Amino acid sequence: MTAQANKPNDTAVAKSASKPPYPFRTIVSLILLAGNFLVAAIYFHTLNP
Repeated sequence: MTAQANKPNDTAVAKSASKPPYPFRTIVSLILLAGNFLVAAIYFHTLNP
């Protein structure tokens, strides 16, 4: 085995104290999820605009 194989690869794992790795992607997905719940509520007549 080489020295490269024995070295831990900590760059692929996000640090726990840092910010999320994809903040824009997370915000967009949460907005789309909220829109999905809104459309589902209208479809099932839970929310009547």
